[in-house]
Amino acid sequence: MCGRFAVTTDPALLAEKIKAIDEATGTSERSSEPNYNVAPTTAIATVVTRHDEPDDEATRRVRLMRWGLLPPWVKAGPDGAPDTKGPLLINARADKVATSPAFRGSAKSKRCLVPMDGWYEWQPNPETGKSPKTPFFMHRNDGEPLFMAGLWSVWKPDKQADPLLSCTIITTDAVGELAEIHDRMPLILAEDEWDAWLDPDAPLDPDLLARPPDIGGIAVRQVSTLVNSVRNNGSELLQPAESQPGQMTLL
Repeated sequence: MCGRFAVTTDPALLAEKIKAIDEATGTSERSSEPNYNVAPTTAIATVVTRHDEPDDEATRRVRLMRWGLLPPWVKAGPDGAPDTKGPLLINARADKVATSPAFRGSAKSKRCLVPMDGWYEWQPNPETGKSPKTPFFMHRNDGEPLFMAGLWSVWKPDKQADPLLSCTIITTDAVGELAEIHDRMPLILAEDEWDAWLDPDAPLDPDLLARPPDIGGIAVRQVSTLVNSVRNNGSELLQPAESQPGQMTLL
């Protein structure tokens, strides 16, 4: 799964880098601040391709969304907020998105990318398979952002209310040495796959969901247990743990 990650790139710089329209800057006081411990329900930068008008050319945009997808049919509570009693939909299994009632509508035309520096995963104790778990950070060895496949949705308590955009990160079976840490991982998309994934006018390409992710150049390092608490949020979370000063790169 992917339950915590880090992102330090300013949305405006991200938009410039990937040739997108920046619709995130100014929509949140914290949108431009590095976040080393992104937790569910946080507003995160995502990448979508959308039309302004039905007949114009779709363009790439960077938008802020709540991490934890809210299907349009979720009811509003007495306070007008979404009434969510079940688990947060922060992840969606690649093999279920086309059929799951929560995700299949978004899979048709509301697909996104979730950029990040890397993600955290916790490896159970190898002797007991339980706690204490060891945190690891997975990232590109060259320092460039990773772009994960995601889905998004628009939720409104009523027709007059402002829309709430929310998203989920798609996960797939972990491969290679990443599978030794956790059996699931985010679905990484290469740059030459972005347009096909984001195209709102094209149907979902099942091959993008089914193919094993390319983990070449992904580095893995053990990090401090400081990341276990969402109250901790600083660059020290990305530093190698004292017990493991080096890192491993998957070729």
